[in-house]
Amino acid sequence: MNEHPSAIKRISKSIFELLNISRKIIINLVFFTVLLLLFVILTAGEDEIIVPTQAALVLDLKGDIVEQKREVNPMDAFISEAFDQPTETPEVLLADIIKVINTAKNDDRIQVLALQLQGIKSASLTKLKDIAQSIEAFKATGKKVIAYGDQFQQDQYYLASYADEIWLNPNGWMMLDGYGRYQLYFKSALEKLSISQHIFRVGTYKSAVEPYMRDDMSPAAKEANKQWLADLWQQYKQDVSTQREFSIDNFDETTEVLFEKLQRVDGKISQYALTNHWVDALKTRQEITQTMISLVGKNKSNNFNQISFKEYLKATSQPFPPYQNIGDKVAVIVAKGTILDGTQSPGSIGGDSTARYLRKARLNDQVKAVVLRVDSPGGSAYASDIIRQEIELIKAAGKPVIASMGTYAASGGYWISAPADKIIASPTTITGSIGIFGFFMTFENSLSKLGIHTDGVGTTDIAGFGVTRPLSDGMARIFQLGIERGYQDFIELVANNRNMSLKEVDAIAQGRVWSGLRAKELGLVDELGNLNDAINEAANLAHLDSFETLLIEKERSPQDLFFESFFGQAVKFLPEQQIRTPSALDKLLLTLQNEYQAFSKLNDPQGIYSFCLACQIN
Repeated sequence: MNEHPSAIKRISKSIFELLNISRKIIINLVFFTVLLLLFVILTAGEDEIIVPTQAALVLDLKGDIVEQKREVNPMDAFISEAFDQPTETPEVLLADIIKVINTAKNDDRIQVLALQLQGIKSASLTKLKDIAQSIEAFKATGKKVIAYGDQFQQDQYYLASYADEIWLNPNGWMMLDGYGRYQLYFKSALEKLSISQHIFRVGTYKSAVEPYMRDDMSPAAKEANKQWLADLWQQYKQDVSTQREFSIDNFDETTEVLFEKLQRVDGKISQYALTNHWVDALKTRQEITQTMISLVGKNKSNNFNQISFKEYLKATSQPFPPYQNIGDKVAVIVAKGTILDGTQSPGSIGGDSTARYLRKARLNDQVKAVVLRVDSPGGSAYASDIIRQEIELIKAAGKPVIASMGTYAASGGYWISAPADKIIASPTTITGSIGIFGFFMTFENSLSKLGIHTDGVGTTDIAGFGVTRPLSDGMARIFQLGIERGYQDFIELVANNRNMSLKEVDAIAQGRVWSGLRAKELGLVDELGNLNDAINEAANLAHLDSFETLLIEKERSPQDLFFESFFGQAVKFLPEQQIRTPSALDKLLLTLQNEYQAFSKLNDPQGIYSFCLACQIN
């Protein structure tokens, strides 16, 4: 009799679970049916993008120019757009920009390339040089390139300098402020908070942890940073002065000279830009429109015939490009972002996920060579070595590996490049920083002020190690020994792969940062070039007469593609959101957030890092 109520209870529970599961299935079916109907409605009403027979391609780039976009949930992106919530800066893929310009070069419908660049937020000089190369190829066909805008910041102006003409708004402005490396230092703040920082490093120039052990930049760090920054600035000035056909001395690097020039034009920056030959003409927006109409004609909106970057990319791209399953392949794997342990999303480098992409290339019989495109300031030493091991296996399989360095290939970025058969870098690549550090904080003194203490017993000296107890001298020696071993492993890796002695490597290592130009002189890099050069060299080493390029990256599921397409279509019905210029307070908070995130996301299982914080340019 006692079991009867229990049996009824179990049956009732089962029925309830069945009903609950059925309810969820029905709700999901209804939800996805509604989404599908909305998608059909949105796409059915979408007009086909038509490229005008005579038009200007407007390169209206908005956001940061990157090697690989970070992974963004399409629903989150849609909600942010719909409610005008602050979101991360949008990203534009470097490969898409180059593809668009190269396609337009051979497109008879495109008569002019119009550079509307004030939406660019950040772009390294290395990426800008790759884009500039495509602009030069476009000009070589006899077509015109015009740059115009209300303002030109430094990165924007570099691309503008490759135009046949530059037009600036009469009330516009421009400023070339050079390159710098300035950062916050926290030593005194940590002392006031009674936070104990424990720092272990090898390398005179390994300055990544300096903000936590000093209140200023060390003389050694200043010396190293000043040299590679000067190399980049010299390259910038050479390129711009060549394009604008004026002396490299035309750059105003002191406030005194700039003040005198501005005084001569009553402080009007646009007039200074014209007088100093930075721009060719001052034109209002209406004057720009009328001049462009005279070049390519007028459209129905009384504007000049034009097509935007995004529209042209979509119009000239096949939605489902056919996969050629025959022929030899050169695989390209992008390693972009901070190197972290485990599996990471695009925009970061995961030791496991990147090794998995490399393994896929190794096991693909059609892949005859591999190009690892590195754009990273480093990170986890352990994850870096997981990637290195997979590169060694590819080489052992008889497939050549080329490391192609982008903006950064420093610290861990150099670690994963070193074992390649050949390293190709841009002259403006930031590389080197061969060094190791470990860093963590303990809070025993901070907690003590709050009346919180840690006590107990353990069977060994190591037991109970944690952030609420002081670090013993014995453990400190053990940590430092591990860091020194890691540094030795690093310079041995470089020495073995670069045909150098340990002494030679140590002399140019010590955590010091170099430009790609200097790195080639020092033997850390084999050749100067871009990604295309690396792909061609990989094919050459593999003795390929003909080949296709195969990009190996995270595969998106049909569900991911559906939602991406759906929410992408839905965004079109929202008013376009402008990228806001952050206030002074926003900039301060963003700086603090970035400084915190730079270390907080590091997750090496042994707490050992090869990371170049100093490689970031202000």
